[in-house]
Formats: sequence, C-alpha cells, structure tokens
Amino acid sequence: MSKKQLRDELMYQATMSMARRMMEEGLMTAEEYAEIEKIFLAKYRPIIGNLAVVSA
Repeated sequence: MSKKQLRDELMYQATMSMARRMMEEGLMTAEEYAEIEKIFLAKYRPIIGNLAVVSA
C-alpha cells in the first residue's frame, strides 16, 4: 500500500467513524449516512474500507 493509499484509507475510516457516531446519536438518518458513504467511497477509494462495504 502506498503512502497515498494509506492516507486515503485513514481519512475514509475517520470520516465514516464520525458519520456513524452522528447517525447513532440521531443527528442523521441511515439514508443520509448511506449517501455520505457513497460520496467518500468515490473520493478516497479505500482498499480496506471498500471490503467492509462489499461484504455487508
């Protein structure tokens, strides 16, 4: 994994962690979370994070 891929993976994981917390606290809906996930998958193209989405 290159440094860029690692940075992108970390950014994706951090972003989605905050989004999950917001959803759990009722600050966003599951639909809004799914839209955010879609946007950040396209932006960061995570390797590991993408595996979790495919297997879900």
